Amino acid sequence: MGSEPRSGVVVLGATGSIGASTLDVIERHPARFRVVALTAHRDVQGMLRLCMAHRPELAVMADTAAAAELDRALQGQGIADVAVGGGSEAVAEAARLAAGDVVVAGIVGGAGLLPALAAAEAGKRILLANKEVLVMAGSLFMAAVSRGGAELIPIDSEHNAIHQCLPPGTAPGELPARGVRKIWLTASGGPFRTWSLERLPQVTPEQACAHPNWDMGRKVSVDSATLMNKGLELMEACWLFGVPADRVEVVVHPQSVVHSLVAYVDGSVLAQLGNPDMRTPIAHALGAPQRLEAGVDDLDLFQVAQLHFERPDETRFPCLRLARRAADAGGTAGAILNAANEVAVAAFLERRLRFTDIPVVVEEVLNRTGVAAVEDVDHLLAVDGAARSQAEQLVLTQGDAESI
Repeated sequence: MGSEPRSGVVVLGATGSIGASTLDVIERHPARFRVVALTAHRDVQGMLRLCMAHRPELAVMADTAAAAELDRALQGQGIADVAVGGGSEAVAEAARLAAGDVVVAGIVGGAGLLPALAAAEAGKRILLANKEVLVMAGSLFMAAVSRGGAELIPIDSEHNAIHQCLPPGTAPGELPARGVRKIWLTASGGPFRTWSLERLPQVTPEQACAHPNWDMGRKVSVDSATLMNKGLELMEACWLFGVPADRVEVVVHPQSVVHSLVAYVDGSVLAQLGNPDMRTPIAHALGAPQRLEAGVDDLDLFQVAQLHFERPDETRFPCLRLARRAADAGGTAGAILNAANEVAVAAFLERRLRFTDIPVVVEEVLNRTGVAAVEDVDHLLAVDGAARSQAEQLVLTQGDAESI
């Protein structure tokens, strides 16, 4: 009997941290996986290095000028077997690629929505790291997964941990019937967990991007620092596992050793533990139901010694409260919240907005925008655009970063 064919993997957001971790795991299992397509935004040199290393069939840059530059760079290296595409539709086409069995959805933010929908409709095994897809369009995305016959495995460390702690084969909405009482979603607390409220207005982008445990991109690092990342993950958990927001409890666990827990009606609480390394959930999802070596060090329980947990402080970090409010409201509230947050975080990183004004902008946009049922993708994108415009106006009125 011959060996099984290798699974074709498409990595959306290949030059980011999720992409790097995914490709590291794939390199450890060359007999099992092959890279068939890579996408990125505009990091031409990063994509060139990946194309030289992995020789995908297709490389796509969301920025069309960057795509043209990549094409010239590949020709300059004498690489003629990698096709180059450019633009958002080309990214979606990469997600649909026939040779792609697995699609890693690692694009950060709302830009990941359309390619993730394309992968779902094409019936792929989707390794989902882009939480904004479910925050913005949970109903549309989960319907597309069902309609396309796709397999959805979360690779956020927390949601993957929950997935591992559930009975095998548990479908969204089945948790109560399978004896699940509550989901505990762990949060590191970010770099400012012990800072006073009075110190937070002076936070710099450099400080916010210096996460104590995880190596993440700048936007996700800021979301972690405000606890918005945990709020988005709360909303994601509701869609992934079919539970209301009041069944998901956030607990601050600064060591990032326990990645999440599931509480059962008999008093049992199952937890998934490991060193904070994204290669663990990625390897789990790539290999499922088998376990793959991921290059991650074993957890040393003697070195950990103690586990610390505490309640999140929503006075200092109101983004968590705002996300729960959006989860309860449903409809377009998630898209509004996400759009306003992306604009506010970008403004903070550009030093046009104070750290403590990120939730102020988000809450004001939520207050000013009516929530409606999600009709279709076009409706959702229109809501997203309107919320971004409103958030940008609020940032502009900020001027020299005085209070809104």
